[in-house]
Amino acid sequence: MQLDFAGRSRGGPRGVLLIATGILALAGVITQLHSLSTRRAGLELRHEALVREQQRKAAPAQLAGLKAQDAVKTVRELSTPWSALLAELERASTDNAGTVAVLLIEPDHAKHRVHLTAEARSLELAISYVQRLRKVQSLHYPMLDSHEIVKDDHERPVRFQVSADWSDAS
Repeated sequence: MQLDFAGRSRGGPRGVLLIATGILALAGVITQLHSLSTRRAGLELRHEALVREQQRKAAPAQLAGLKAQDAVKTVRELSTPWSALLAELERASTDNAGTVAVLLIEPDHAKHRVHLTAEARSLELAISYVQRLRKVQSLHYPMLDSHEIVKDDHERPVRFQVSADWSDAS
């Protein structure tokens, strides 16, 4: 018995025809792949152009939205009755013989409230200041939120916080 693994095959015309068919099929697949990749590149360029066009059209609308938000914020800031509020706070401080110093005024436009931080020489003076604020026309429901003795200062003043609603009518 003789085995020849490296056998010599004589393909003849069928083998040549099979190889030619394979080469033609390979050429067709390569041509189709090139055509599809070119079409895909064209579609990607078109998509990018459409996205840019959409962003260009949306930019003024977004800018208008930002301008509207800025306008609302500005109107809200300007609608705070600062003149009347500051005049009333100064009068309340003067009525307490200047024993209360207002350190900070923070408006909360969303809740239509104002938060004050102030110092007084004693808790009784702080409470008396809050009671005086109850007579202010532009403030409603002033409440003492918190108080503490400032230990770093040798006079040991009382720092306190008050919150109240404000009204536009004065």
